[in-house]
Amino acid sequence: MLDDVKIYVSSGNGGDGIGAFLREKFMPRGGPAGGDGGKGGDVIIKVNPRLNTLSPFKRGIHFKAEHGKPGRAKNMSGAGGGNVEIEVPPGTVIKDAETGLVIADMVRPEDRLVVAKGGRGGRGNQHFATASNQTPRMAEKGAPGQEHWLILELKLIADVGLVGVPNAGKSTLLSVISNARPKIADYPFTTLEPNLGVMLYDDRDLVVADIPGLIEGAHMGVGLGHAFLRHVQRTRVIVHLINGASEDPIADYSQINSELALYDERLAEKPQIVVFTKMDLPEAQERWPDIKAFMNGRGLEPIAISAATQQNVKALIQRIFSTVDALPPMEPTPIAQMPLYELPEEEVIFTIVREGESVFRVKGRRIERAAMMTHWDYEDAIMRFQQILETLGISAALEEAGVQVGDTVYIGDYELEWAD
Repeated sequence: MLDDVKIYVSSGNGGDGIGAFLREKFMPRGGPAGGDGGKGGDVIIKVNPRLNTLSPFKRGIHFKAEHGKPGRAKNMSGAGGGNVEIEVPPGTVIKDAETGLVIADMVRPEDRLVVAKGGRGGRGNQHFATASNQTPRMAEKGAPGQEHWLILELKLIADVGLVGVPNAGKSTLLSVISNARPKIADYPFTTLEPNLGVMLYDDRDLVVADIPGLIEGAHMGVGLGHAFLRHVQRTRVIVHLINGASEDPIADYSQINSELALYDERLAEKPQIVVFTKMDLPEAQERWPDIKAFMNGRGLEPIAISAATQQNVKALIQRIFSTVDALPPMEPTPIAQMPLYELPEEEVIFTIVREGESVFRVKGRRIERAAMMTHWDYEDAIMRFQQILETLGISAALEEAGVQVGDTVYIGDYELEWAD
């Protein structure tokens, strides 16, 4: 699915005004009568609710509106240039490619925005007559149009987002609860692009997005992580699928939550329904009591399902609808009232402070959040945290700062002992 594209837009120049005089049979020396040039055409981006990808831009990325026509004699204005309308799917964010400014967030079906305004037509000489100069021979040229390179970035608009490690059963579940027919196979990364489906219950419906499996380092862009994670940002409820056939489901659960929070801390605040999948398999049935106890201990009420046998699928659908119903209604900002704002500069990922001969402190919002979300009782979770340290370059920075085996390293509220 094409969900990120760079396009060039250019509005039309205004038509030139002209210098002309009225010359008729009984008015041999008529006054100035040069017409105004026509306005240049605009480039307009509007939402087409029938679109759900940016794939139409494969056919072309250059969009130029028509120039205004020059004025004519007898005070006749030139025709305006034709506008160019570009259709995008709901959920398209428009950015200025040069500055990184976010221009608009196109969410609603009626959203429409002029991204390049046509130049004003030049005035004809009729406008320049004065008492001291009744035969002006000057006229204005049309104003030039605008041109920009823009980035269109699609963030799917869905009520529910299915997340989990690769092969957790997201595509299978989506095919069962909705009208979607995603590619399904028993190996990781079957889904390489998000799939959308509509889930029906009684006389209502919800849009569900199957977000491709996240992997270690997705928040850093590893494995197209950014492309996948941004689609979760708009979802109102997250359904977190845990692979019942995994050797360490709790570590998988911890990994996904860490990746979500590291990418956007607001994702950790979204309602999350924890689903333990593949209950038709004996190994999943054996692990379920421990998983349930673990989640209950953290105030969560997981649900165990089998998409293959449809065990508890209806109960899950009911839980999803009741969770969405409990949320306050979303009120998107009207596009006309949306201010232009600048993307925040990339924060310093981490800093290292030496607090003693053998004591170091690592500071940084990302890594401190990761430490808070790591289950230190589990060896695999600790190993995954170690991989995050290496991915962010913290391990190398500590070694460069002089850390030795046995030294103490503080990360947030956690005290760690450095080891090879």
